Amino acid sequence: MISRLEQLLSPLGNKLGNQRHLQAISNGMMMSLALIVVGSIFLIIANPPINLDIVDMNTGNIFLKAMIAWKQWAVTNYNTITIPYTMTMGLIGLVTAFGVAYCLAESYQMKPAINGIISMCVFLMISAPVTDGQLSMTYLGADGLFVALIVGLISVEICRLVGTKVIFTFPDSVPTAVTNFVNSLLPLAANIIIIYGLNLILMGVSGQSLPQFIMSILTPAISGVDNVWAYMGIFAFSNILWLFGINGSSIIFPIVFTLGITNSGLNAELINAGQSAEHIMNLQMYRYAVLGGGGNTLGLVLLMCFSQVKHLKTIGRLSVIPGICGINEPVIFGAPIVLNPILAIPFVFMPCISIGLGYLAQSIGLVSMGYIVDPSFTPFFAQGFLSALDLRNVIFMCVLIVISMVVYYPFFKVYEKSIAQKEGIEEK
Repeated sequence: MISRLEQLLSPLGNKLGNQRHLQAISNGMMMSLALIVVGSIFLIIANPPINLDIVDMNTGNIFLKAMIAWKQWAVTNYNTITIPYTMTMGLIGLVTAFGVAYCLAESYQMKPAINGIISMCVFLMISAPVTDGQLSMTYLGADGLFVALIVGLISVEICRLVGTKVIFTFPDSVPTAVTNFVNSLLPLAANIIIIYGLNLILMGVSGQSLPQFIMSILTPAISGVDNVWAYMGIFAFSNILWLFGINGSSIIFPIVFTLGITNSGLNAELINAGQSAEHIMNLQMYRYAVLGGGGNTLGLVLLMCFSQVKHLKTIGRLSVIPGICGINEPVIFGAPIVLNPILAIPFVFMPCISIGLGYLAQSIGLVSMGYIVDPSFTPFFAQGFLSALDLRNVIFMCVLIVISMVVYYPFFKVYEKSIAQKEGIEEK
C-alpha cells in the first residue's frame, strides 16, 4: 500500500514542492516556527489544567493545592503571562507576510529584505487599521494568515514587474544603500496604490476590509449542526482551510464549541436530576475531533519523533508537549502539513474517523457522555477524565491516538521518503 501511495502521491508532491510560490509559502512559514513553539508554551502556562468550579478549594491533597494555586496565580496575572503569546503567535500573520515575500524575492534573486519590509508594511495597512490612536491586532495573528500569504506573494510580483520596467543605475561610487533606497521607492508606491487601493475600494463597496471580507466568506453559515454527519462535514471543511494556511479552527469554533457547551450543560442537568445523559454531541465530541489539535495530529507527531529524517524528528519532538495540550501549529507549519498533498489526506479524514468512533462509543455506552465543561488547553488525558469523571474516556482517547498513528503511518512514510531523497540530492 505504501508503494502504491508513493507512486500516486510522490509525483504530485514533488511537482508542488518545486513550485516557486508554494516553496516561498512553505519556507516563509518556517521562519515563524520559533514564535509558534514559544507562544504555545506561554499559552499552556496561562491555562492550568484544572477547573476551580468542580474542585474542593479546601482539599488536603498537595497536588490539587499546587494546581489550585497555579490556577489562581494564572487568572490574576493572565494578561502579563500571555504577553509573550500575543507578541509571538499573535503576530504570526505579520511575520508570515515578511517571510513569504522574503523567500519569494530570494528565489527571483531580488533584494529579499526590502521586499519583505514592503510586504509587511502593506499588510499592516490593510490588516491593522488605527482607531483613536490604537492599532488593531485582530488580523495580525492566525486570522490574518491567509491575507498575509496573498500580500506576500502579490507584493513581490508587483515589485518584480515595476523593477523590470523602471530601474535606476548609479556609478560604483554611489553607496549600495542609496541605490537600494531609490529603487525601492516606486515598488513600494505601486504596492500601496494597488493593494491598499483595492482594500479601500472593497471597504467602500462592502463596508469590510479585505481580511474581514475573506473571513466573512469563509465562516460557514451552518445550522442544524447537532448531527454527526454535519459535524464531520464542518471539521473536514475546517481542516481543508488549514491546508491553505487558514485558521479553520477559529472559523468553526463558535459553532461547535457553543454546541458542545450547550449539550454538556443539558447533560449536567439530567445527571443532577438523577437521570442519564443523552446528548451525544457534547463538548467531548469536540475534544475527539481536535485530539492533538486540528487533524488529530498527535499520532503523526509521535511517528515523527522516531523519524529517520532529522528535520521531521526535530519538529516532532518540539510538538509533543503542545500537541498533548491540543496545540499543533508547530507541526502544521513545521512539517509542514500546509500545502502538503501527501499528509493532507489523513489530516482531513482522521478527525471524521474520531468523530464517528466517538459517536458510536457514546451511543453504545462504551464511554460516558460528557457533562462537565473542562478548561481549554488542558492535556487530553485530563480533558478525557474531567469531561465525565470516567477513566474509560481517557482510555478511549488513547485508542484514538493509536488509530491516528495507524491512519497517518503510510502517508507519513511516503512523505518521509520523499524528504530523505530530497536531502540526499541536496547533500550530493
